[in-house]
Amino acid sequence: MSELQPERERPFWHHTHRGEPRWPISLVVLTVIVLQLTLPENLNVSNSKLVCAVEGLLLIAVNVLNPARISSHEIWPRRLNLVLLVVMSGANLVSIANLINQLLHAGVKNPNELLLSGGSIWLTNVVVFGLWYWEFDRGGPGARAEAKYHVPDFMFPQMSDPDLAEPHWAASFFDYLYMSFTNSSAFSPTDVLPLTRWAKALMLAQSLTSLVVVALVIARAVNILH
Repeated sequence: MSELQPERERPFWHHTHRGEPRWPISLVVLTVIVLQLTLPENLNVSNSKLVCAVEGLLLIAVNVLNPARISSHEIWPRRLNLVLLVVMSGANLVSIANLINQLLHAGVKNPNELLLSGGSIWLTNVVVFGLWYWEFDRGGPGARAEAKYHVPDFMFPQMSDPDLAEPHWAASFFDYLYMSFTNSSAFSPTDVLPLTRWAKALMLAQSLTSLVVVALVIARAVNILH
């Protein structure tokens, strides 16, 4: 019996790399904060300015602790990033609930405002779930850079066939954002397969919320226009 898996038997994609730059993630988080600030009051979370201020402070703290490149698994930046994700997710869930309530009971009159607000909430949902996928797959971006875990939570096409991947390929945040967008649009996995139960549960939750938002917003907008 072999005690450890030899290096030559590891999957070709399981290797260390220099990590991802921090700025793209910070940019999309800032985008989410702006989207939340511009939502109408009847769709937003209570004390929305305070919630967005907390998100901004958490983002600043993460960038101070790990400003340039996520090349290793660091505990405190990851913990703060998870708290930031929880706050953003909670605020968006409240917005989704408020939107559903408005659509079902309040009688929205302006289709343009409805479509813009619904689109903003849907886009925020895409970004937030993309961040969750990116943060948890194989222990997070720092753990992936250090090649800590060889069992993937998501199987990208480049991981199944070395001929499809460039040398030293590694999944980046954009790959998870694309996966989140396609899951929200098609309401099911497309080219990326979830392998673990938590990954399947997250994709299921995202598809369900996206389906509810899109179906209700489109149905109500069509009803107003007619």
